[in-house]
Amino acid sequence: MEEILPPLKEFIVDYCNRYKIHKVDPHSLSLETSIDLDLDIFDIEIDLFLADFAEEFNVDPSKFSWYKYGYPKGSTRVKMIKLMFGYNTTWVKQLAQYCYTPKFKVRNLQDAVKTGKLV
Repeated sequence: MEEILPPLKEFIVDYCNRYKIHKVDPHSLSLETSIDLDLDIFDIEIDLFLADFAEEFNVDPSKFSWYKYGYPKGSTRVKMIKLMFGYNTTWVKQLAQYCYTPKFKVRNLQDAVKTGKLV
């Protein structure tokens, strides 16, 4: 199974800690971790996240478009579910994914680091 590149993992954890978005356990990150659902980065924050990502990893974001993924806006239902039950158990994660389909994953970022282009 493919692992997340250590600099990418470190970037995600540092970014979330620096902007106090969501406390991230580095060991829980995987390529299938969604940026919008699992890390709670959406709306304008995801644009700022991608700008920092592109600068940090020297990635060309000029060809990137949200049309491929759909712009992540978050979900009020998911926010309520996380507030009431937390987000640690498997059934809560499955329920959240039922209410809101994740659009952008760590795998997309890792592919961008490898190719040098965020597509």
